[in-house]
Amino acid sequence: METVRQPAVAGQFYPRRPDELIEMVNGYIKEAADVTGPVPKAIIAPHAGYIYSGPVAGSAYARLAQANGAVKRVVLLGPSHWANIRGLATSNADSFATPLGRIPLDKAGLKEALAYRQVEISDQAHSREHSLEVHLPFLQIIFSDFKLVPLVVGSPPEAEVAEVLAALWGGPETVVVISSDLSHYHSYAEAVALDKITSENIESLRPVTEGQACGRRAINGLLHLAREKKLQGRTVDLRNSGDTAGPRDRVVGYGAYIFWSPD
Repeated sequence: METVRQPAVAGQFYPRRPDELIEMVNGYIKEAADVTGPVPKAIIAPHAGYIYSGPVAGSAYARLAQANGAVKRVVLLGPSHWANIRGLATSNADSFATPLGRIPLDKAGLKEALAYRQVEISDQAHSREHSLEVHLPFLQIIFSDFKLVPLVVGSPPEAEVAEVLAALWGGPETVVVISSDLSHYHSYAEAVALDKITSENIESLRPVTEGQACGRRAINGLLHLAREKKLQGRTVDLRNSGDTAGPRDRVVGYGAYIFWSPD
């Protein structure tokens, strides 16, 4: 019998009704400006409730949508908010479900990842985790047919994350999605200044530090590999919750970034 990881935050972070969810995600993607340019090999996008971070995520996914038809596998990494894990954790499930249906896991890819000592199976790490789940409806809408390699990231060194990403990098059939918000709970002006520095680091492929991004371990793993592969990076959106749907006294920052090979 198929084992399915059921959605944990449908109806909280995003709509439970499929029609509402499709309308919301399509709206965010259509709002994105100037989606011409290189097709990304990897993106970084936020993972808050859609009313807060959905417009920023849409800016990244509008560009990734250009790869529809070629992409057959998505390697998705996000920080652990609930489970205490040292390295990276994948799932024993056969598929991950959202209100839009089920996404099969790439068992071959999981086998490759599990060959590394820093990768373990932990369904507990995935059961309540929203950092991966909120990206799934975006992926289901922009890609017609794909398999998923889900990895929750604890506190591994960036080189260990990069090692796993390199093993799963593949060709045009594979894209990498890193889930991360930026600064947390500063004033609006402070957040704008802090997130600008973080974005400059990311575009220059320099590591981000604690307090700059909650998914910094996954981000730094991607940046480590991007330097090796001589990728280019660009910020395509940078806002915070004070710009989208929240007050401006304590905001959370959100950035959307794309990475591509100039060759």
